[in-house]
Amino acid sequence: MELRGRTVLVTGGGTGIGRAVSLELARRGASVAINYSRSEAEALETAAMIRSAGGTAETFKGDVSLDEEVRGMTDAVVRSFGTLHALVNNAGITRHIPMDDLEAATGEIWDKLLDVNVKGMFFCARAAAPHLKANGGAIVNVGSIAGTTGLGSSLPYAVSKAAVHGLTKSLARAMAPKVRVNCIVPGAVATRWWSGREEQMNRLAPQQLLERISAPEDIAQLICAALEQEAMTGQIITADSGQTL
Repeated sequence: MELRGRTVLVTGGGTGIGRAVSLELARRGASVAINYSRSEAEALETAAMIRSAGGTAETFKGDVSLDEEVRGMTDAVVRSFGTLHALVNNAGITRHIPMDDLEAATGEIWDKLLDVNVKGMFFCARAAAPHLKANGGAIVNVGSIAGTTGLGSSLPYAVSKAAVHGLTKSLARAMAPKVRVNCIVPGAVATRWWSGREEQMNRLAPQQLLERISAPEDIAQLICAALEQEAMTGQIITADSGQTL
């Protein structure tokens, strides 16, 4: 898919990897619909950065865990831009609790992480499906190596990301042949999730084969490449500086 002239919805598009994706999409000539739930100021700032560089971007509020809000947000994007060609399912949350503290993994935490990280991606894909099918579009889900290794910020988070990897394969089958669905799986990325954990990041970097922590821009470039690649679907692609090799 040639991204120039296309409209792409990025969930959680105002911060971290989402912001980097929004900026990279605009650099490649796409019109960017930036979704946010709570980070309105950051989403508006991201849109302003795109416009100041001559690109096209608008912001759209919506909680991805609520199907009604997702459908309303998607309708608003289509009304604003006329159609929708691609979706980047980036919005996600975590809870930092010790992996071995099973009692800390409460039902409330399970429900919230699965609602946002898994059901939210499905709701967005379902709402976007008619438009993506009409345009021969694409979806990229953002996973995590936590879903591959079983180790992460919490046990429910790791399981939710494993579910994202499975969801990608199922959606690829369900939406073929009109829509391609792939998943990019980052390792450690220098985003605000690491705020206050810089010492841990500095200890981790030398342990990677490439001896570096990924930047959001690294992941953004790969997400855009996956959107562009028309001979690929159902793939789980890892970018982790060699951490899981």
